[in-house]
Amino acid sequence: LKYCYAPRRVQWVVDRDGSEHSRRGVVVMREVAVVSYAQAPMCRDAGACNEVEMLMPPITEVRERVGLDMSEIDFTCSGSCDYLQGASFAFVEGVDAVGAVPPICESHVEMDAAWALYEAWLEIQSGEADTALIYGFSKSSPGDLPLIMALQLDPYYLTPLWPDSVSLAALQARVAMEAGVIDERAMAEVVVRSRKSAQDNPRALLSGVTSVEELLAEPLFASPLRRHDCPPITDGASALILASGERARQLCDRPVYLRGLEHRIESSHLGLRDLGRSVSTAAAAEASGLQGDKVEVAELHAQFSHQELLLSQALGLSSQTVINPSGGPLAGNVMMAAGLDRIGAVMEYIAAGHADRGVAHATSGPCLQQNMVVVMEGL
Repeated sequence: LKYCYAPRRVQWVVDRDGSEHSRRGVVVMREVAVVSYAQAPMCRDAGACNEVEMLMPPITEVRERVGLDMSEIDFTCSGSCDYLQGASFAFVEGVDAVGAVPPICESHVEMDAAWALYEAWLEIQSGEADTALIYGFSKSSPGDLPLIMALQLDPYYLTPLWPDSVSLAALQARVAMEAGVIDERAMAEVVVRSRKSAQDNPRALLSGVTSVEELLAEPLFASPLRRHDCPPITDGASALILASGERARQLCDRPVYLRGLEHRIESSHLGLRDLGRSVSTAAAAEASGLQGDKVEVAELHAQFSHQELLLSQALGLSSQTVINPSGGPLAGNVMMAAGLDRIGAVMEYIAAGHADRGVAHATSGPCLQQNMVVVMEGL
């Protein structure tokens, strides 16, 4: 198959030599770019503030930055988790933040909003939309999040055991450690860098200066993990706008284009995969056309310190790559939005002129089960 970027509903594709080919046998890919991103300040407990009240500020901000009102948004897609509220279709309440009247073209994924972005990207590729609003949100503070996440495990073999997400991550860290892939000092170095980088992020929940020695002196929480190796319980919301190439150039000065987008999944049975490496991330990276040694910035959805090490290896990132300049999930981890935040963080970093090419990663499921890789580039 031949791939190329082309305007909406193109019937013919012109090669570089000027010869024309009919659309049959040619996959016509449209340019798609991130033009706006907004994130509410992350907090440990939003209190009486409900999900709609958390969503309104970032959704309003993300539209105002590019001068769009809801009537100019062709497609809306969201990511959330009904388990957090304990009610079926609870995500529908979030639609009030974008306005249910007049009717809009709207969809939803019961996953991180990064996968909502993937659906929106497909909608633009199909020619059915030129602009798309994606948002993700969660209020994790009311319940016991590590136990709640057990509901996403295999319903026959794993969920009845109720293994919490921290214990499963500790199992993964132990496997990687016994294989010699990581060590405790390297994990502590990840946390030190995350907290330091988060000082420049006013929306981060955790930040500050600490040392590797101080962290290693703390007691174990779920061996070999300490509390700082785990993500903080976080309430929050984020929103992002995608646009087709021609529309993106009308909306902002420097669109950040999605040059590669792919996701892969591994078995839900932990015993059937090697927890000491992320095979699906490596496969997604290869399919997306990523060349790790040419990546200037990477935002990784590593909810635990050891996962950042595993993901860096799977993506083939060089020592020159700036990893998680926002602080990453260790500085604030909004369930069902943290993956989208990685894409937004890369967009902001490139749009600010700090880099020209980057990669964003999102994950879902236990121990890096499902992984998405997004290659991004600013012109």
